[in-house]
Formats: sequence, C-alpha cells, structure tokens
Amino acid sequence: MKLLVTGGAGYVGSVVAAQLLEAGHEVTVLDNLSTGHRDAVPAGADFVAADLADSATVVTADFDGVLHFAAKSLVGESQQRPELYWRNNVCGSLALLDAMRKAAVRRIVFSSTAATYGEPESVPIDETASTAPTNTYGHSKLAVDRMLGGEALAHGLGAVSLRYFNVAGAHHGFGERHAVETHLIPIALQVATGERDKLVVHGEDWPTPDGTCVRDYIHVADLARAHLLALDACQPWSHRIYNLGNGAGFSVHEVVEAARRVTGHPIPVEVGPRRPGDPAVLVASSERIRAELEWEPAHPEIDVMVADAWQFTRSRT
Repeated sequence: MKLLVTGGAGYVGSVVAAQLLEAGHEVTVLDNLSTGHRDAVPAGADFVAADLADSATVVTADFDGVLHFAAKSLVGESQQRPELYWRNNVCGSLALLDAMRKAAVRRIVFSSTAATYGEPESVPIDETASTAPTNTYGHSKLAVDRMLGGEALAHGLGAVSLRYFNVAGAHHGFGERHAVETHLIPIALQVATGERDKLVVHGEDWPTPDGTCVRDYIHVADLARAHLLALDACQPWSHRIYNLGNGAGFSVHEVVEAARRVTGHPIPVEVGPRRPGDPAVLVASSERIRAELEWEPAHPEIDVMVADAWQFTRSRT
C-alpha cells in the first residue's frame, strides 16, 4: 500500500514509518519539523515538509491510507496556550480529513491518547470508561476521535483510534528526543549522562505500594506493530477505539531503579510536591485489541524498555 504518515519525523511516527517500510509498503512522511527531526525520517520514505493545514496539496487518490501522528502533545503548554492545540490538533486534523474525503482516501489510523479519559473512575481503564479530559491536550484529541466517528458514519470512512499511555524504548535506531523533556525515562537517562544533576519525584505519599505514582508503559516497537494491525482492521463506515498498554503498571521508583540497573548510574532523586491533577494510578486494559486484533506486547519488561532507550541515548552522545 501507499501510505501517508503525518508526524512521521517524531518519536512514534518514525518507528511506525520504519515498520511500514519493512513490511513492504510505500511511505510518505508529512511533518513540519516543529518538534520532529529530519534525520528521524526513515531511509526509503519520501518526505514532505508541510503543515497539516496544507494536507490538500499532499493527499491524492494514489494513497491507500493515512496514519496520523502529527500533534502538539505537551499537557502544560496546552493549558497555557490552548489556541495552539485547537489550531494544530483539531483544525489541522479537520484539514486532513477534508483532503482525504476529496481524494477518496478512506482509511486512517489515529494516534489518540489515554488523556481523553481524564481522572479514571476505576483501573484498569477500558474503552467503555467515560471520557472527561482534564487538559486541553486531552480535549483536542477527544475532539478528533469524535470527528472520526462522524466521518465514518456520514461518509464511510474506515477509522481506528489507538489510545495509549506511556511509550518507552527505541527501535530501528529511532528513539525519544524532545526539546522540552517531560517524560520520566528520558529524564532519568539525562541524569545518567550528566545532562541533569537529579531527578525530581512528584510526591512520595500517593496511595500506592511505594508511595509514588504508577503508570502503564508500552515499548514503542509493540505500539508501532499495533498501528499496522489497526491499518489492516480499518473497515468502511466504522470507527473503532482501542487502548494500548501492558495492563500492568510500574511506579516511579520502579522505573528509576530500572534505570539504575541498566545504566549503572546512581541517579540521585529529590522528592518534590505532588503535581495537581496527577492520578495515583493509570493502567490500561488492552483486552479488546488483544481479542479482536490478536495484538500482544512482545517487550513488556521495564528493563528492556529502559535498555533500548539507553542504547539510543548513548548513540547520540
């Protein structure tokens, strides 16, 4: 198939693009490089430097489908500058859907997020949980999920939204690197490389076994493979939603200990105050995608995720 990967110069998008090429597909990456990296576009993929707003100039009837990753994704920034998130994530996605409709490209896999659920009423979280985002980022992603549902119902689009939690690791030489780093594992590795003096833990008095927050982590290679399965599962007039996660969480302290084992660095920790709005536990139920698409995580071990991320980090230092 000939496929368009929006945001394919970013972390997850680059790994998915690489797996698509490995599977024999023809890939075009659309990315404005505002947060992505030109050298993250896999060899063999065509590259178009453009915004989502310019989708009409890129999407043609030659494409068989779209995998949509292009989005702004910093929760804090989304609260401070919500207009960026409505314009890019929502208006940009609408422009993409308009272009797809005009070109009769009727298959899309969307990179959604567990932030659409907000504060969970129970864990593990499944797809029937109520959606009540607590930030503009989550609201913008939920808006696109709803647009996809309407597009499927009215115009026969075949769409799958994948809602995932924390992504980790590296694959095919592509890994996580952000100008503003907010994720636990890359921050821990930055301490190990000397880029940071310490890691700040946001609260040690949560109602969890060791007092730190618990999160579900998924290896980026497993996540990417789910996108390929979802692409094959797209059916006209249907919008499916799947959660992606390991189904088991790791606490902040457990992740830090994994980073210490992998790097051999002590990784000093300072305990700070809780962050407002942080849930104590976020863990996904992935039973639906396991049952319907036969997806299983091949790399559920936190040490493997950290080790792959560490190898990528060292390759760039």
